[in-house]
Order: sequence, then structure tokens, then C-alpha cells
Amino acid sequence: MVKKGLFIGIVTLDFVYLSGKLPSNNEKIAASDYTVSAGGPATNAAVTFGYLGNQAEILGVVGTHPITQLIGSDLGNYRVSITDLAPDYTEPPPVSSIIITEATGERAVISINATKIQASTEQMPANIYTGVDLVMIDGHQMALSIAYAPLAQKNNIPVIIDGGSWKPGFEKVLPFVDYAVCSANFYPPGCSNSEEVFTYLQELGIPHIAITQGEKHIQYFSLGVSGKLPVPQVEVVDTLGAGDVFHGAFCHYILQQKFTESLVAAAEIASYSCKFFGTRRWMEFQNK
Repeated sequence: MVKKGLFIGIVTLDFVYLSGKLPSNNEKIAASDYTVSAGGPATNAAVTFGYLGNQAEILGVVGTHPITQLIGSDLGNYRVSITDLAPDYTEPPPVSSIIITEATGERAVISINATKIQASTEQMPANIYTGVDLVMIDGHQMALSIAYAPLAQKNNIPVIIDGGSWKPGFEKVLPFVDYAVCSANFYPPGCSNSEEVFTYLQELGIPHIAITQGEKHIQYFSLGVSGKLPVPQVEVVDTLGAGDVFHGAFCHYILQQKFTESLVAAAEIASYSCKFFGTRRWMEFQNK
């Protein structure tokens, strides 16, 4: 049976360049490759979730600017639909320019966040949870997330957060979260290391918590049990969007199996994606 996921967050247009080096001041360099696609944590997670055979819906702000057609066209290829909370918005969507260094796969990013395109609760569509099997929140549409998280819990729909970094308002979402999947850069107020982060989240009653650390092991806490999980080691071409791929894959697997098993399966896919340039090309070679 096809599962449906609701992904709440930012929708961007990403211009990604592959280069031998980063440019210096006043220097022009030629990229060896490039790609254009929709982006943002929740958006890339939705694409992965859709690619793995599910139905994904993004709740965010897109608008009517001409370049949003590129976003819609890209997402349409991956079973991802958009519920646009500001369909009359005429300004350009957030755009990211990203340079991937060929030798290391590391990335440099300049972008605009969702500060200027925050939707209000008055823009919330009715009955958005109909048929939804899970909700994932990346924190970029915080007012909506604060409103939707308790509704999801009330309707017995699991809530997952992508804790890439701390964002004001998360403290109002976290009490309704079932799965907190965070990066090593996620530091709630008063926290400066992973032990303190685990304690903070556990005290809020979150039953399942994970902290990813790139190519290093995943730390987890699940129903009173803690431990570490290995991450596959690969030859890295591009790390862009690996965390987003991880979250999308986790959303897929958590509907089928246990927490730690889902983390391991998600890590396999995210690591595999790092072998390819851009956030989509890995899908051309990966067997579902």
C-alpha cells in the first residue's frame, strides 16, 4: 500500500555547481558540471520519500513567480505534490547557489532562508491530515509546525523533525514529536554537546532520538535504550542534501520497521547518495 507523508518546510530552487576549487575574491572560475533542482530540507526529504514509492505532499510557500515552474516540474517527476500556502505570492522563491569541491565533496552554500516567506496559521488548509501516515517538519515554517504538531498527535499521526539546527519555536513543537532525528549541529538552548541534547529531548518525553554525525556513527536513544549505529563508508563525490535524503528515507522505513533498523537503512541510502553529484543523480542508479 502506498503511504502518504506530509512535509512542512521550505521550498527553494537550487543551482549547484561542481568545481575544482572555490573562487577567490574577484575571481571567475568555470564549473565542470551543474544541476538545477528544487531544494530545502523538507523538500529533498519529500523527493526521497516519493522516489521510494510513496506519495509526498509539501506544505510551504511557492507563489507564482515564473521560476517556480522549475520547482513544480522537478517535483512532479518524484510523486511530490505542493500545497502552496501563498499562491498569489509574486516574489521569487528562495534561491540557493552551491559550489561542490570536486576533491572532497564538501559544499559552500549561499541562500535565503524562509524568514521572508513565513505562512500564518490563517493560511492553513482544512483537513490536511486526511489519509496522511506521517508528518515531517524541518522548522522553516515554524508557525504552521507549532499548529500542526499537536493536531497530528491528536490524530495518532507520527511526527518527525529534521533537527538540522536549532530554530526558535522548536520548543513548542518538540513535546508532540515521536522521532527527533537531529544533526550534530542541533543545540537547543543551554546545550553544548550531544549528551546534553539527548537529556533535553528526553525530558520533553520524545521516545525516539537520533543524532547523525556525517560519516561517523549515529547515536540513538529509543524507549530507554541507547547506543551507536555504524554508517557505511563510501568514496564521497558530493555531500549536498545527504541529511535530507537520510530524513526522507527514514520516513519511508519507519512506516515498515523498527527505529534502529530504519536509521541503518536510511544511512545506507544517504551514504550511497554521496557517491553522485547533486541531489537527484543517485536515483538513476540505486535499486529501491
